Amino acid sequence: MIEVFPVKITAFNLERTIRVHLPEDYQKFDKTYPVLYMHDGQNLFSNEDAATKSGQSLELKKYLEEHPLDVIIVGIDSTEERANELCPWENGAFSRDVFGRTETYGGKGKDYVDFIVNELKPVIDEKYRTIVDRTFMVGISLGGLISVYAACTYPNIFTRIAGISTAFYANQEKMEELVSSVNLANVERFYLDCGTTEAGEDAVISENFLQSNEKVVNLLMEKEVKNFRFEVITGAKHHYDDFKKRIPDVLQYLLGD
Repeated sequence: MIEVFPVKITAFNLERTIRVHLPEDYQKFDKTYPVLYMHDGQNLFSNEDAATKSGQSLELKKYLEEHPLDVIIVGIDSTEERANELCPWENGAFSRDVFGRTETYGGKGKDYVDFIVNELKPVIDEKYRTIVDRTFMVGISLGGLISVYAACTYPNIFTRIAGISTAFYANQEKMEELVSSVNLANVERFYLDCGTTEAGEDAVISENFLQSNEKVVNLLMEKEVKNFRFEVITGAKHHYDDFKKRIPDVLQYLLGD
């Protein structure tokens, strides 16, 4: 069952659509569940809601009908402000020099994460039967970037994190500084992956994308994360065709005992 409702983001003075997928047995039993927050909510559950260029989603609704999981999934819709909201800082020199992104974007990510922690999470914890201290996060591309940022800034809240094809390059320098400076001992599970052909036929950008991930991964491996996993996916592109193939394994790992 998916429930859809708006929640106001005070810092942006607007309402954002929230999609909540409840476990199959939510109405049958009086038990509590961990909560998994995910970005790009319209691209999570069904193709008919997807805002991707290909019209594809992760099709999680179908997957969860066939493979029920004991977790409440909260999807936060994205808008045309996505690149600004999912980047904690404005894009830096690495983004411009290596990836050729000459435009300026980003800088609203701190407010976005603060919204999740201080405004959205209290709503979810009050409205549903949640395990308040079992709060996880998964994101794709820039969603992965903001998820890692959330783990670094609120490690006592987001204890299990996953980033799929994470676009660290947008804030490469700042993310490396942040990861180097934080204590992640409370993070129980940390998953990252990256394809070898993220940019399709552009081999140079694909290699730079992978290297940008590896730089952050090397820093994370120095931390006291209890269970860390990094996968390099041969031939995988930056596309929902590939993300959809990987999400089952990501969820199984993240929610495992």
